[in-house]
Amino acid sequence: MTQPDPTPLSPKKLHLSKWTAAQPANKEKHFIVIKVIEPEPPATMITDIELQAVHSGRVQVLPWRALTDPAVWRRGWL
Repeated sequence: MTQPDPTPLSPKKLHLSKWTAAQPANKEKHFIVIKVIEPEPPATMITDIELQAVHSGRVQVLPWRALTDPAVWRRGWL
């Protein structure tokens, strides 16, 4: 059993961070955050990111908080 990551995530520091899918699909295991989507207006909180699969180059938009689910994502490339 893996232990939770002691360092909390900050949406402002996610840009270019690396992630591993806990259950890879279509040979897409490693991902990188290519963009933190700035909200309109800028005073509101960041909610979404763009995540790119290293193998295929496929890009998906998802809420940054989805990365905190250890059943789906692991921090770093494992």
